[in-house]
Amino acid sequence: MNEDITFIIDTAKEAMQNAIIHLEKQLVNIRAGKASPAMLGSVMVDYYGSQTPLSQVANVNTPDGRTITVQPWEKNMLQEIERAIQIANIGFNPMNNGETLIINVPPLTEERRRELAKQAKAEAEDAKIAIRNARKDANNDIKKVDDASEDLQKNAELDIQKLTDTHVKKIDTIFASKEAEIMTV
Repeated sequence: MNEDITFIIDTAKEAMQNAIIHLEKQLVNIRAGKASPAMLGSVMVDYYGSQTPLSQVANVNTPDGRTITVQPWEKNMLQEIERAIQIANIGFNPMNNGETLIINVPPLTEERRRELAKQAKAEAEDAKIAIRNARKDANNDIKKVDDASEDLQKNAELDIQKLTDTHVKKIDTIFASKEAEIMTV
């Protein structure tokens, strides 16, 4: 097979895999009722003037399925971390006991579960769009390869379509799993 076409297919495959990796990262942030340190993954703390991820200024643990504890490495950062969690607008109200922050993760209502499932579906759709864009870009690039025969181009386009179908199925599987997790009481 033509080296250019092989490169185009590899590039498309990488873009599709990146879309799935991104989807998985986004779905981790959608909580399914069980406490997880990843729920605070988007929290940025003002650490001596620079925005720093919470995980780099404190230990974040889940002693049980309904509680998250945040223990700062520097005691004077406690109020700053508390403020950052409230500013992050993720629906948590931390309790400060002077040493650690304790966050009770409330159980999800049926309505909230449906909202989270919709949010997960939107993320899955975004990932599918990214995969289709990778397919479109690859097919356009294949048409631009001058020294490839028509058969070679058609075969490459079929390979790209197979990659697309495989990755879209994978997204559907990931979404179905997340939806089941969200809707389980």
